[in-house]
Amino acid sequence: MLCLAAPAMAQVQQTYPPGQQTYPGQQNYPGQQSTFGRDTLKPARQVSDDELLDSLRRKEERQRDTVIFTSKFIKVTNERLLSDSTQVFPLDTTAVNFENYNPLYQPRSPRISLGNTGLPQRPLLFEPQKSVGFDLGLHTLDLYLLNPSDIQYYRARVPYTNLYYIGGGRTEQIFKLVHTQNVKPNWNVGANFNVIGSNGIYLRQAVSHINAALFNWYESKNKRYNLLANAIFNTLKSPQNGGLVNDEVFDNRDPTKSPPLSANGYPVKLTTAADIWSSTGLYVKQFYYIGRIDSLRKGSDTSKVLPTNRISHTFHYNTQQFKFLQNEKDTYKVFPDYFYSATGSRDSLVLRHLQNEFTYSFYLRGKSVNFVKNELKVDLGLVHDFYSYSQNVLDSVTTQFGSKITQRVNKAASSFQNITLKARLGYRFSDRVGLDANLQQVAQGYNFGDFLYDAKLNLAGNAKTGRIVLEAYSQSNKAPFAYTNWISNHYIFNTYSFNKQKTTSLSFNYINNKLQFDLKAEYFLLNDYLYFTSTNGGIDAHPAQAGSPISLFKISAGKNLSFGHWHFDNFVVYQKTDNASILRTPDVYTYSNLYYNHRFFTILDLTLGSTVRYNTKYLAPSYATGLGQFYNGANVTFNSMPVATAYLKAALYRTNILVQYNYANQGLFSDGYYTVNRYPMPSRLLVFGVSWTFYQ
Repeated sequence: MLCLAAPAMAQVQQTYPPGQQTYPGQQNYPGQQSTFGRDTLKPARQVSDDELLDSLRRKEERQRDTVIFTSKFIKVTNERLLSDSTQVFPLDTTAVNFENYNPLYQPRSPRISLGNTGLPQRPLLFEPQKSVGFDLGLHTLDLYLLNPSDIQYYRARVPYTNLYYIGGGRTEQIFKLVHTQNVKPNWNVGANFNVIGSNGIYLRQAVSHINAALFNWYESKNKRYNLLANAIFNTLKSPQNGGLVNDEVFDNRDPTKSPPLSANGYPVKLTTAADIWSSTGLYVKQFYYIGRIDSLRKGSDTSKVLPTNRISHTFHYNTQQFKFLQNEKDTYKVFPDYFYSATGSRDSLVLRHLQNEFTYSFYLRGKSVNFVKNELKVDLGLVHDFYSYSQNVLDSVTTQFGSKITQRVNKAASSFQNITLKARLGYRFSDRVGLDANLQQVAQGYNFGDFLYDAKLNLAGNAKTGRIVLEAYSQSNKAPFAYTNWISNHYIFNTYSFNKQKTTSLSFNYINNKLQFDLKAEYFLLNDYLYFTSTNGGIDAHPAQAGSPISLFKISAGKNLSFGHWHFDNFVVYQKTDNASILRTPDVYTYSNLYYNHRFFTILDLTLGSTVRYNTKYLAPSYATGLGQFYNGANVTFNSMPVATAYLKAALYRTNILVQYNYANQGLFSDGYYTVNRYPMPSRLLVFGVSWTFYQ
């Protein structure tokens, strides 16, 4: 049929010899193409030069685009970077730090946890919370939440998608998806989707965390108005097994004990308990530049817009729900007691938060923005926060017919507000000397009297000498909500009254990028320190306040070495406190990363290396199931051995690949290790990771 189709066409051209007649009355010219029969079309008119040029231009525009899109077409920023100017930065698509995919094992902020990724955690080192205002006091799953400050905004000339996956069988799985595109040159939209679905090593460790977000960044054509908006959804499901029935697994106190045959063979204390956190929030931030605006690198993709006056408004509404579920008797005495039900718990706390923030900023600078001298930045802000909450438990009630039933009962509900005054000052004496101050004071409301006064001095030399940052801050906070207003089936703290906790800190930080070296010394003085403890090392976790001041000195240093293709990155921390029984952290922590890096054929960047983490012995904290708090329980100290990881990672075009063997030295120095009492850490695990980027 295809072969016979050509002769059947209405106008099939054929070339005739010169002088031969095609049809009566018509002669063809040498080389002229003629058709069978009489042509029913009108004779083609002569095309002018301009029309011919337009035709060629249209033909060229219809051709397929041969541009190869790369990360150079994508720029990225976040709300913090947009706080005083409009600026974007190139997208990082390298495999740097790919081996440290786990949020629990970040080189400079290590964590202790109940086991695998997704379970409750807290910092291993002393890291005070630097904020003022209302604090709920529940933070064990904060690391897995997606917050407005975590959202990145893009300037994408082409649609951008990144797929990120880490898999260690069913033991550990992490998936992340980012997609964004510009619907207009000045309007970007996108979405985030994150999943942690890890079954863990031991029974009842199968977490299921989901984060999702939709985000938007609109910038007016005149560069004066910006709109940042995002909607965030979090659902965190973390099972609670109460620890292993055998508390001496991997404790290394008896070298004659044989290693375990199967981790799944160990019985746990709880089989139905779980923590469920969920939140839904809407965040909208608008700011407008008034008066003169200056530009740096004008016309480039990384141009920076500098305002002289700016007004901004932030609206944030968030609903959070915290649940603890239990459907069994407390056979192994995980809980101190029960107040409402011996066989089940349906504890829930619902918190609603509405925030409005108004800020006015002005900037005084010279006419030349490239030469920074005597530049002043001032931010003045007013924040109004409104909170409402309700607490519910599973309790027995008597019906109108006199029978008793078990149902969810509200035990407490209230609402309150805070009004906070903010001021931020920045003064640049020159491009090498700058002073920054941050002042926050709660002027009215639930946290009346809370404050944070922070000052920072920056002294910068040349590339060889580096720079110095001196910082001092003082902070005062009311006790968190969970310390004074907590009502649940196993824990009630509604009669406690505490003084405000006060923190004073001084720090010295030296940074030299050329030498790849940094050093930081910090001193903390804690007055009326708040923490959770128990009676004589028992299980009755409850809030407490230190009767005397606590001092802590912390010094940290990082140094990266290079020898050709070999690299050796190091970070070490030493901290010492005068009250180690309350502040339970190790004195020394180290992280080292030795790796070989080489680029093959200009397209394959290959790295083969090993990381080693180590910390000295310390009094291990315990964990209060149903309360969601780490506390100072039994005085248990575990032996500490290095934990090594071997990895191979490669970057090829738009794809980064990782093959890693976690805890590769298990069995060499120890069969396993603990970071929290009664909760052993995961065993060795082979994982595979890939980060795949698409530009459409």
